[in-house]
Amino acid sequence: MSEAPDPEVVELAGKIFDLARRGDADALAKYVDAGVPANLTNDRGDTLVMLAAYHGHEDAVRALVARGADVNRANDKGQTPLAGAVFKGADAVIRALLDGGADPAAGTPSALDTARMFGKAELLELFGAS
Repeated sequence: MSEAPDPEVVELAGKIFDLARRGDADALAKYVDAGVPANLTNDRGDTLVMLAAYHGHEDAVRALVARGADVNRANDKGQTPLAGAVFKGADAVIRALLDGGADPAAGTPSALDTARMFGKAELLELFGAS
């Protein structure tokens, strides 16, 4: 039988996920530097970098990647941060994720699949596909 999560820990985690959604790179960096896992996930499997990427926050993505965030970690639906950034059309975030080692073929649908679906030829070229 597992214990119920500490309400204060749940509240803090919620605040940290909100920082990722808002793109507060400095605060995220401080929390991760203080011991919050760079790959902290919410109840849907979204990591901090997934939330920052999906909401278009390049600086937050770069801060998290610099602290070891896994740019290829898929959420519970199989989506990766790169595919989310392609879907949202967040070019600066796409480049930040690629700089951090994101794999365009990872996930379901992958960033490649998403770029094909939306006819984004420039991204297919960037990913080395056609």
